[in-house]
Amino acid sequence: MISSLSNLFSKNKNGIGIEITPAKINIAEISKEKQNYKLVNHLSVEVPEGLFEEGKIIDVASIAEIIQDTLVKNRIKAKTVTTALPMREAIIRIIPVPAELNEEELKDMVVNHEAPLYLPYPREEVDLDYQKLGYFVDEDGIEKVQVLLVATRKEITDSYLDVFEQSNLEINVLEISSFAMIRTIREQLRQFNSEEAVVLVDIEFDSTEIAIIVDGVPQFSRNLPIGAYQMQSALSQAMNLPPSRDIQQLQEMTIINVSSDEISTGVASINPGMAALLKVLAELVDELRRSINFYLNQRGDLEITQLLLAGPGGGIGQIDEFFTQRIGIPAIQIDPIASLSLKVEKDIPSVQRPGLGVVLGLGMREA
Repeated sequence: MISSLSNLFSKNKNGIGIEITPAKINIAEISKEKQNYKLVNHLSVEVPEGLFEEGKIIDVASIAEIIQDTLVKNRIKAKTVTTALPMREAIIRIIPVPAELNEEELKDMVVNHEAPLYLPYPREEVDLDYQKLGYFVDEDGIEKVQVLLVATRKEITDSYLDVFEQSNLEINVLEISSFAMIRTIREQLRQFNSEEAVVLVDIEFDSTEIAIIVDGVPQFSRNLPIGAYQMQSALSQAMNLPPSRDIQQLQEMTIINVSSDEISTGVASINPGMAALLKVLAELVDELRRSINFYLNQRGDLEITQLLLAGPGGGIGQIDEFFTQRIGIPAIQIDPIASLSLKVEKDIPSVQRPGLGVVLGLGMREA
């Protein structure tokens, strides 16, 4: 039986999105005025250390208390919200099935026959949902339909459900973070055709989520254990500063583009902090290149045309130039405010904008 993710693709009339991360809880309230969207409220509250472990919530009560207190203090009256699970906690697959199946047959085929083939754990431990994407004719001349399958472990979805239940909030839609991000940049994605792929590089607090997107749908995803925190830690250690979860110093940096040889040999005349940061970024780039090459080996008919940099680490000065130079693919920092033509009462600095992709996508789901 499809359970907690059953509303993944359903409609939502609420304009409040809440994103929970190991570093911060982000809240966005969005209203729609005729054809335009307006950011009514945008809040970001730090999450104390110890409430997450390896990216998973381990203190539900404390997270719930932070959410509830934040809403009350800012006089946000909410009963229902939209939230998201991290992409790294999801299994996302595109499955071809016969086009002649009716809805009941399709459900049985996907849930009971196809899904178990892609799950690394028992079916009873999983929540899943699916959606038909489009029809095509395979190499044997048989008409089929592509189905987007999304699955997460029940223990993960249950932890999020518990958080909002203890916050006295009802989840209208529980989706995957990459889907929310795609919603904010869908106008950018429309400029690419079905033979072009873009790579979403979401540099979060403690990891980087990679999604290769074709026709607005994630075709491949991978999680890398390198995020803004690892960059900040390398920076602090090199400069003999105390460890900190605050990445503001990192976000104020401007990347200096030097060659790989200059970094490894220490020839470049850069300070120790920048050298340490560049080494972490070089490692991230190497892993990204491996992921792209792996995907292209499976799909040689596609061309990677652009890298889209997102997340709190995606706004670092000139990081787009660094990725462009190292990967050889044009990279840009996403700007959800501009992409959505979102009206804001108070300007949001450009360095912070790439980190708003998920929460804005949640807030505007049915604003």
